[in-house]
Amino acid sequence: MKNFQYGGQAVIEGVMMRGPREMAVAVRNPRGEIVVERQTLIPIGERFSLLKRPIFRGVVALFEALVLGIKTLTFSANVALEDEEEDEKLSPLESVLTIAAAVGRAVLLFVVIPVAAVHYGARYFSPFVQNILEGFIRIVVFLGYVLGISVMKDIQRVFQYHGAEHKVIHAYEAGEDLSRIENIQKYSTLHPRCGTAFLLMVVLLTIFFFTFLGEQTLFWRITSRIILLPLIAGVAYEIIKFSSRHMDNKAVCLMILPGLWLQKLTTREPDDHQVEVALRALNEVLPPEEKIDLKENSGENFDSSLVYMEASQPVGN
Repeated sequence: MKNFQYGGQAVIEGVMMRGPREMAVAVRNPRGEIVVERQTLIPIGERFSLLKRPIFRGVVALFEALVLGIKTLTFSANVALEDEEEDEKLSPLESVLTIAAAVGRAVLLFVVIPVAAVHYGARYFSPFVQNILEGFIRIVVFLGYVLGISVMKDIQRVFQYHGAEHKVIHAYEAGEDLSRIENIQKYSTLHPRCGTAFLLMVVLLTIFFFTFLGEQTLFWRITSRIILLPLIAGVAYEIIKFSSRHMDNKAVCLMILPGLWLQKLTTREPDDHQVEVALRALNEVLPPEEKIDLKENSGENFDSSLVYMEASQPVGN
């Protein structure tokens, strides 16, 4: 496996890939062209050494993923809607409001509803039992939410790009010849470092962390869950990072198995054109000595023209 662990996320009709100091998002527009935008990243950890330490780096990674998510979703949506009227495209403010609304829904679904259900429905149980029940309700809500969105047609296309992202990362980490799409297609759409596995790990860890909290009022139960979320996310990040480096250990493989199972809902088998988009994004963030000359591999493998957007200012995450 390579020293740096490349990763990314699926966006609307495309894929974002992140390298050590660069981010690239590749999106297919309505004319079939692949539009690419690259940005230089300035990680917060380079300015504050404390944020490179375990747990802290997980919190930073979560914050950076949210910031990049807003930027890349705005970009991908506007490229995908390139032929639409100007007023139908998303502005940065509209994207921020959309993400804020999504975060609000997440807090309602995964914090307020489980806490309130236990607080009013199981008040005669001990605080320990209440917290266990709350965790199981949170898991059921989370799985129900994932299952619900997985049947939506538009989301299924995003899940195909999600699968393409994983296949490309797998092939790269295996040292595969990336110049041919069929070499990439043989790999799995499931990956141990997936954000889906991370979210499931966060949900599972809430059971462990919250069982140590005593009896609280409804207000403090909700507040404590929100306050502890960054800590739990930091621990989940370290577990995912550790497990990805010890896949030869049977205990580790068993630990990450639920996250891989869940990815069967959040990924779909991509077609060759979707894999090509994911590969274009990865190629943009690879070091010069590892880049693939895709222009020489046109024809049956790479038949889409590239359009480069003007690079934005460096992103100070």
